[in-house]
Formats: sequence, structure tokens, C-alpha cells
Amino acid sequence: MLHQELTAEKWQKLSFFDQMANIGAEIGRAINWKEKDKEKSQASFERGLELLDLTIQDSKNKQGLKELCRLREFLADYFYFGNTYGSTEKSWENYFYNFNYAAAIQRGL
Repeated sequence: MLHQELTAEKWQKLSFFDQMANIGAEIGRAINWKEKDKEKSQASFERGLELLDLTIQDSKNKQGLKELCRLREFLADYFYFGNTYGSTEKSWENYFYNFNYAAAIQRGL
């Protein structure tokens, strides 16, 4: 596991919005490093995938399983394949921003 202190049980205690916001943070880091340092970008991307996989495995997220699996496909396409879906840095920022916002509202911020 890339996140040293993270367990599936600990991850599952987070709300869906918090899970997605954390994934978004790793993907944001991967994007920020994409042109500057490929190794750091790849490490952040792999941590993001690890969190996404834990989110996919979380039983409370079964209703969104199709979207989560599709998200994984789109992320892999953007970072490792030909970006055939035409994703952009801005589209990823917009996608994950909504989860950050929802998580903040949920926490009463």
C-alpha cells in the first residue's frame, strides 16, 4: 500500500465526498508535476489510483460503482494512454472541485 498508515477500514470511515476530495488532491498533485517531474507525477497518480480502488471497494459506494470505474478508466487514459477522451487539467480540476466543496459543506465549513 502506497499510503503507509491507511487501511481499508480507516478509508471506509470517510464520507464519499471526503474520499473523492482526497483522490482529487492526489490527482491534482499528479497534474501539477506532470511536466516538471515525471516520477513525482507518477507517484501521485498511483496514490490517487490506490485511493480510488479503496473507494471502489467500499460497499457504501455501490450505487456509484459505474461512475467510479469509468473515472478510473478516464484517469488512466489521461495519464498513461493517448487521452482519447480529451480530458484537460481544467476538466479534472472542475470535476474534483465539486467533491471538495461538498465535503466542506458536509463538515459545516
